[in-house]
Amino acid sequence: MIKGERAKFIKSHLEKIYPRTPIPLNHDNNFELLVAVLLSAQCTDERVNKVTPNLFVKANDPYKMDSLSTDQIYQIIRPCGLAPQKSKAISNLSKILITKHNGEVPSNFSDLEELPGVGHKTASVVMSQGFGYPAFPVDTHIHRLAQRWGLTGGKNVTQTETDLKKTFPKESWNKLHLQIIYYGREYCTARGCDGRVCEICKTCYPNRKKSFKANKA
Repeated sequence: MIKGERAKFIKSHLEKIYPRTPIPLNHDNNFELLVAVLLSAQCTDERVNKVTPNLFVKANDPYKMDSLSTDQIYQIIRPCGLAPQKSKAISNLSKILITKHNGEVPSNFSDLEELPGVGHKTASVVMSQGFGYPAFPVDTHIHRLAQRWGLTGGKNVTQTETDLKKTFPKESWNKLHLQIIYYGREYCTARGCDGRVCEICKTCYPNRKKSFKANKA
């Protein structure tokens, strides 16, 4: 298979398995989404979804969050990795949203990426899932799968994002990135597939003899 054929098969296969792509992180507004995505760094979505109800019942907007101390935030989000840094980031970004954005989550990459604890990937998720803007958030998981499936030779997530955007039509980006995440968790895990086990890997590379080693992000 050439790259275009692999991309076509992957997109079709994922659409069959995941015709619907609910957002993994539970939230009721874009501020909650922003905080949940920030918390998900080096933490599972399942754990985030267990933690955020206790946080959002106290503070589901920047004004209420700003009324909490950093330590109060920390005590709630402790089960998440990097909780000390994340509690400070949540507190500080809430203040910035109030002072610079009238308490609203900005709907553009530049303003989002200026917020504490918010990198390009987090901003991409918020733009995609919160505002419906075409984006292709790429984390280390998608980076690894894109290499394994021959969609990129990128050595980092930035290069991989560029390659995926060139490979797939813009109107598919928001859904496709979630489909890849779901598939990776269920069928093409780090331990469960080495590039020769799951249906996508076997179809794209039927003659692959050795396990595939992906470049780290």
